[in-house]
Amino acid sequence: MLADVGRDMDRRSALAALQSGETFDILIIGGGATGCGIAVDAASRGLKAALVERNDFAEGSSSRSTKLAHGGVRYLELAIRRLDRAQYNLVREGLRERSVFLKNAPHLARRLPLVSPLYRWLDIPYIFAGLRIYDLLAGKLGIGGSRLLGRAETLRRCPMLKAEGLKAGVLYYDGQFNDARMALTLALTAAEHGAAIASRVEVVGLRHEAGKLTGATVLDRETGARWDIEARSVINAAGPFSDSVRRMADPEAPPIVRASSGVHIVVDRRFAPADAGLMVPRTEDGRVLFILPWQGHALIGATDEPAGIEDHPRPRQEAIAYLLRHARRYLSVEVSEKDILSVWSGLRPLVNDPKVKDTAHLARDYLIEAGKSGLITICGGKWTTYRKMAEDAVDHAVARFNLRPKCGCRTADLPLAGAPDFDADGGVETLRSIFALDLDVAAHLHHAYGDRAQRVMKCANENGAVRLHPAHPYIEAEVLYAARFEAALSAMDVIARRLPLAFLDRAAARGAAPRVIELLAAELGWDRRRCAVESAEAERRLTEAI
Repeated sequence: MLADVGRDMDRRSALAALQSGETFDILIIGGGATGCGIAVDAASRGLKAALVERNDFAEGSSSRSTKLAHGGVRYLELAIRRLDRAQYNLVREGLRERSVFLKNAPHLARRLPLVSPLYRWLDIPYIFAGLRIYDLLAGKLGIGGSRLLGRAETLRRCPMLKAEGLKAGVLYYDGQFNDARMALTLALTAAEHGAAIASRVEVVGLRHEAGKLTGATVLDRETGARWDIEARSVINAAGPFSDSVRRMADPEAPPIVRASSGVHIVVDRRFAPADAGLMVPRTEDGRVLFILPWQGHALIGATDEPAGIEDHPRPRQEAIAYLLRHARRYLSVEVSEKDILSVWSGLRPLVNDPKVKDTAHLARDYLIEAGKSGLITICGGKWTTYRKMAEDAVDHAVARFNLRPKCGCRTADLPLAGAPDFDADGGVETLRSIFALDLDVAAHLHHAYGDRAQRVMKCANENGAVRLHPAHPYIEAEVLYAARFEAALSAMDVIARRLPLAFLDRAAARGAAPRVIELLAAELGWDRRRCAVESAEAERRLTEAI
């Protein structure tokens, strides 16, 4: 038996373990995709692992992606045009990891057809050939072959496209997933394998003995308590904030991260195909633009421009205008700022290359650095390759610090929380028959929680599946479940990450917030002052930056 599999992610138990004085094999700083992936890898090998995150899980970059599990079509183009082996290897690894992603989290990830509309005859052989190479690189792990579509079929699949000048389209396949819940699911999986994981715990200093790193001093941002955590190795997976952690170990450490801002907007579903996405192969600055169906809406993104490093960055109006301008060039239905239901900006932590001036041309590769004092930093990469990044980071820690895992890496074949008994075909109807749920509610619970959806419904009161907002499938029972079993500590934890409501429809999230706060107050014992603080914070974040 490798670990105490089956435990819920209980913050009090995690804090007790973190304060026990026991020495951990690995202490991970950062609760995004990479950090949570490292916790799963380490704990499933039988190592004693701990993870601390100063905010909520995936509160930063990891909940602000384009929601694609992909090899990287644009990176392939750069690899071919520039004979760039780094980009080529990145695509090949991404396609390999895409298949693992879809297999290990089938409730959260799915295959998504994408259509690239072509308006120039010369683009047809170029784009089609590139996507065929994309298929070939995937090899046996491919999820569907690309094919050329005639003009009529392209418009049939994508009736919102501009017909004038359309010559053809190319159909290909990638993966789509729920990023915030994926990060949370990794944290849950790690906890079930014995890792001590806590959000709202900030590393405020690193501890050294004889010049070697021995752990960290942390602050509980909920209570103000401080204590030391001892660890044989420390892995810095703080994403855009990795350099600030590196400077705790070495104040003279040169920066290795450059941040890029990716802005996305969400509009009504009529702006995207019902069962496919659009990939615009070339924008005015040479980028790829996506218009995707997502959670019953349409997602348009993303931009790529240099950015400062900050929590909750605000989307720039110029970036929003850029997305709308390019969407209007390809859509026959007029889309404007008044159609925007939500918008957000996320920071991509790119590995710095001083010879590259434009962040759009930095490779989405990752770097593992071992500092002089022993701090291991992993940065860069992308969501799709989180698992391989985690494997490499744990391998590095095991080798450098002579750790003794009980087995090798297991994550290539490790079903994540919610996946082991997930019934892809009959799960929705099972939920409907047992709990008399509306179809949209049952489908949401099925795909958000997998084989745990019935556990969520056990939190419902006698009124059953009461919606938080009439236009959305999210229900009150999920708020209680998030507080009891998913370590939600604030209203925004629930409406922005346990549920994607704030990312889909800010007005609806604002309308649901009072009831969410009321439910959390009863569950977590909040007084009136805390409720007022939560209400003000939710209003501020839903107005300024999610």
